[in-house]
Amino acid sequence: MKRKIINIDEEKCTGCGDCIPNCPEGAIQIIDGKARLISDLFCDGLGACIGHCPENAITVEEREAQPYDEEMVMENIVRHGENTIQAHLNHLKEHGETEYLKQALCFLEEKGIDIKLNKEPAGHHHGGGCPGARAMSFSQPDSQEGSEEGNRPSQLSHWPIQLHLISPLAPQFQGKDVLLSADCVAYTIGDFHKDFLKGKSLTIACPKLDSGKEVYIEKLRALIDHAKINTITVMTMEVPCCSGLVYLAEEALRSSERHIPLKHIKVSLKGEVLEEEWISEKTEA
Repeated sequence: MKRKIINIDEEKCTGCGDCIPNCPEGAIQIIDGKARLISDLFCDGLGACIGHCPENAITVEEREAQPYDEEMVMENIVRHGENTIQAHLNHLKEHGETEYLKQALCFLEEKGIDIKLNKEPAGHHHGGGCPGARAMSFSQPDSQEGSEEGNRPSQLSHWPIQLHLISPLAPQFQGKDVLLSADCVAYTIGDFHKDFLKGKSLTIACPKLDSGKEVYIEKLRALIDHAKINTITVMTMEVPCCSGLVYLAEEALRSSERHIPLKHIKVSLKGEVLEEEWISEKTEA
């Protein structure tokens, strides 16, 4: 069958092993000094390991592969203890994989292993287990307009939002319009939520202070090619260093298979929109 699955570039891989604790299925091992996918059966293709490789050696591709086997994954991870099992269950729930989650829970029940879903594993540092990085979608109130006299509701639809922490394959990005905002933008615009965030999936980054720019490009490319997002709107401040965020989006678009509209909005230090332009209006399904 043809499906999404990770690909590890052997030439880029240094064998550091940073990807291993960030794979909830235990699908990656260091063999002969390189990170390797031990079996197609263990990889669900959701890309939890993307962004944790300092060499940007891991991507998600679509190719002929054996179907993912939840029972074999559970057979593998139960040997590693409760924290590993809990991280895997959280991972499945966060990505909306209800069928695989049912299979995993049935497996645990048959084995007599009592682990409650949503329990936070002690001392676990995988992105899915950390409260600050756990993927969440928020329901929105019926009325989104608010008023000057009352509290204006947040338009944020999901968590996390930092570009290093998001999963490009998370359901909150599938087929959406994405707002890529520099960290400082929301602090300058009083009506950021109402005028710019509403109806969009948000991710934020600082092109000056953040490390791992190559990882950012790969994540944006994965959003374009795998999450099949509709558009990207990049919001930056007027300061020169902020323009780097536009460069990252353009590089991701150039390296992607799909071509989608890319918009840039530049904001002054006083929160005024200085420029608003479509950099790329070409779109491809």
